[in-house]
Amino acid sequence: CHLIHYLRLSHHLIVLNYLICTFDKLKDVSSEDIKITDAVFDGVEVRVFEPPAKGDESLKRSIVYIHGGGWALASARTSLYNNLCRIMAESLNAVIVSVEYRLVPEVRFPEQYHDALHATKHFLQPDVLAEYSVDPSRIAISGDSAGGNLAAAVCQQLSKEEDLTVRPKLQALIYPVLQAFDFNTPSYQQNMNMPVLPRYVMVNYWIDYFNGNYDLAHELLINNHTALNVGRALSFRPRLNWTSLLPPSFKKSYKPVVQATGTAAIVEQLPALLDARAVPLLADDATLSRQPRTYMLTCENDVLRDDGAMYAKRLERNGVPVTLDHFHDCFHGCMIFTVWPTDFSAGVQTRNSYIKWLDENL
Repeated sequence: CHLIHYLRLSHHLIVLNYLICTFDKLKDVSSEDIKITDAVFDGVEVRVFEPPAKGDESLKRSIVYIHGGGWALASARTSLYNNLCRIMAESLNAVIVSVEYRLVPEVRFPEQYHDALHATKHFLQPDVLAEYSVDPSRIAISGDSAGGNLAAAVCQQLSKEEDLTVRPKLQALIYPVLQAFDFNTPSYQQNMNMPVLPRYVMVNYWIDYFNGNYDLAHELLINNHTALNVGRALSFRPRLNWTSLLPPSFKKSYKPVVQATGTAAIVEQLPALLDARAVPLLADDATLSRQPRTYMLTCENDVLRDDGAMYAKRLERNGVPVTLDHFHDCFHGCMIFTVWPTDFSAGVQTRNSYIKWLDENL
């Protein structure tokens, strides 16, 4: 079983890496209008996209962007993300800081989170913002998939730090992965075999992120790690009770999978399963009430659809203005696929909607 999981995940990663590298060779993402430079923010590599200064303009708005890839794939420097950030910089006339956090297997949780947090806090310093001519009152934090996970976790931490002089105005999360508590939400059940992100691949991304053993995959898939006899998990259950957090159109006729007895040792082996820095949906209401105005993009054909919808509902219940932008015919990862030969209409549609919201709210 362990070997089968390993081979299936390895095949998936090989295919994704091949696609990413192939696209890099197909598309020149340089631009005469956007200045692209690499820098180091508090020990973390970043790529900065700066639109040209305009004569009548003083300060620009800005977005800290954190790329996806299961904490293990992709890069701020690949053409797919280079292309997205360049278009954001051009369309919004904004400075984009794309974070090049370290990846699995070089590092595991919490290092990816620490990289994203350190780079963001460095950028939010008034003197650094002045260097890039950024308006400190018009900054967003954003990311897709695993990058959305890191963006949400960073936003939560920033909201707790009382000595910060500059805080993000917005967070924009694109089909983020936000919980490892329940792998049987309606969207996990509905899309368990859906490309680009089948359920077993997402479970194994979590195991890799936490430096666990693939032998745990089956128990995670059936929610043994959060069974009713796992005391450490009990207090968190109401925070992601999808029966009360999801609309009927998402719940459909699916039933909760709650084991009476499970394996408490899993949480002992992987304590990060219940750590809100890794699993932002588990944060308490007090933390959520301090989050900035939020944009949440979800796709119907995605195991992570309900992660985003549940987080949006919990933020809304805690007084945070939220826009839930749901796409019925789109799939996980689609927003970066806007370059030939994968110039999908789903990618253009989601990207345009995301940029339009940022333009109107930042």
